[in-house]
Amino acid sequence: MITLAKIITAILSTLILSSCSNEMSLQEYLVDKQDDNNFIKIDLAASLLKMDNEALTDDMRAALNTVKKINVVAFQLDETNEGIFEIEKNFAAKILSQEEYKTLIKFGSKNNSAVLKFTGDDENDIDELIVFATDNKMGFTLFRLLGDNIQPEHIMKLLQSGEGGSLDISKFSNMIMNM
Repeated sequence: MITLAKIITAILSTLILSSCSNEMSLQEYLVDKQDDNNFIKIDLAASLLKMDNEALTDDMRAALNTVKKINVVAFQLDETNEGIFEIEKNFAAKILSQEEYKTLIKFGSKNNSAVLKFTGDDENDIDELIVFATDNKMGFTLFRLLGDNIQPEHIMKLLQSGEGGSLDISKFSNMIMNM
């Protein structure tokens, strides 16, 4: 006996795979997931990240000035959406395998992986920085940072400043908690 979940999974698989031939962009994928209840979505303008300017280095200020927007979609895996998880994970991976997305670093194990990709002219002139992290027990996350002439080493310093307390992410945290 075929369950309703299997029928829905088969229909979604067909729809997703048939649209795959059109070479969907990452932007289209992120927009498409805005109304999908399987995903947690966050779109954040860089202006929402308030910084304590005295605590920032010149590199951190430069990095912040290159950021225009941050998009995050996360698929939270549970027992009701395992089939959809595999389809969505593979579809996102297929989008990121397109030639325009260049790999900076890749790592992982049997059950989880992460890849850092970018678009732009080279590793020192990045317009889009993407992290795609998967965990076969928890789900996956796509993190996209849009900007102009992003330099990865500056972004890493900026992210580290969040750990040190000079990055005020309270508004961001409140948004997440209210979802």
